[in-house]
Amino acid sequence: MADVLEINGLCKRFGSKQALGGVTLSVPERCVFGFVGRNGAGKTTTMKSIIGLLKPDGGEITVCGERVAYGGTKTNRFIGYLPDVPEFYGYMTAREYMSLCGRAAGMKSSDIKARTDELLELVGLSDEKHRIKGYSRGMKQRLGIAQALINRPKLLICDEPTSALDPVGRREILDILKDAGKQTSVFFSTHILTDVERICDRVAFLEGGKVALSGDIDEIRKKRSDTAVEVLPEKPSDAALLAEQFPSGEVRDGCFTLKNASAQDAEDLMKCILAKHISVVRFERREPDLENMFMEVIGE
Repeated sequence: MADVLEINGLCKRFGSKQALGGVTLSVPERCVFGFVGRNGAGKTTTMKSIIGLLKPDGGEITVCGERVAYGGTKTNRFIGYLPDVPEFYGYMTAREYMSLCGRAAGMKSSDIKARTDELLELVGLSDEKHRIKGYSRGMKQRLGIAQALINRPKLLICDEPTSALDPVGRREILDILKDAGKQTSVFFSTHILTDVERICDRVAFLEGGKVALSGDIDEIRKKRSDTAVEVLPEKPSDAALLAEQFPSGEVRDGCFTLKNASAQDAEDLMKCILAKHISVVRFERREPDLENMFMEVIGE
């Protein structure tokens, strides 16, 4: 499978501050790719570099095999872009705005109409007749995705598309992005790890201006296995008793945790609980998740 986006050694400074210190990653075709980092980690700087709005101090970016040039728009014919705070002409309706975007992209009138019908249906705005100035934040985000897809881009870039939405709005946007990923590559930045776990095929963690960890989500989980078993006894003293039997475990707030626990470890722990007649409120085997991996990456 070919890579739609390739970034090699991307560097960028703003005065004395190093925003990016050698970012390297690639996004394959028809992939939903999560670009994860804390606020201020350099996610937006990376995205603006991809679309030629910022001039890198070093490194190279290619989109569909063509090199991105600062200030040039040649590679942008492959890209659809949704900024973190999209702006619209409030006096227009959704269809009028989509028509404007289609004409700006050089599309034929018949193609614009067909594509507008298709995309407004996809984002749930096909029956919306009101002007954009009356739209909620979630509706604007949905319209923003529709306009970014108008010219059938090979790469859809979304900067923090769910950060300011309520749970219902977030779910709607994620469902739309997942659907879009069947036809194009979706590259979206976020600091909301549950969003990544829900829809992404691949992920990259940005920390200290560099990619600290990247790859297929399932493969990363296997490589960085940190399965733990947690036991919360009714009596706090029983947690200490379990720690005596399993010295590699730890006790915190009356809860006993055995990290890097195998299936056999979990079975042995259960046998000990039964043999010692320990009453348990909770016995849980916790699989590694993105939050644990991210906290490990940023050193917290």
